[in-house]
Amino acid sequence: MRLSTLAATFVLIAASGSAALAGSAEDLARWRIAAIAGGDLAVVSAAYGPGATLHWVGGPLDGTYSQPGAIREIWSKFFAAQGAQTATIAMAVAAANPKGGTVTADVTFAGKNTVKVRYVLLYRGDRLVDEIWQVNPTATY
Repeated sequence: MRLSTLAATFVLIAASGSAALAGSAEDLARWRIAAIAGGDLAVVSAAYGPGATLHWVGGPLDGTYSQPGAIREIWSKFFAAQGAQTATIAMAVAAANPKGGTVTADVTFAGKNTVKVRYVLLYRGDRLVDEIWQVNPTATY
């Protein structure tokens, strides 16, 4: 049985434990959302570039995190609170130029809780340098 290109890429990411594979910003964002849904802390943490910042807006994890250990701790807390979960992307829009790419996505993470977010990711090359996780509980997607 032949794997699709996307499925093969997911296998490579899982096997390597790294999100350092090159791809479009939208591809990187989709792989990241899949890793978050899968609770894969190693892959989620490996995507960050030097000096990256996570802005978590709303909910119990609200805050701005810029130290690798603090960012890892926030994701650990989210994964523990959610347990097994799935992610559904309602919309994803990417913009890119030679300096970087930005993706805005509306995503629902369904685990122990249903968490709807407007997710904004800024990539420089294949590294995540800034992300906004806006909890959006009244979203209709």
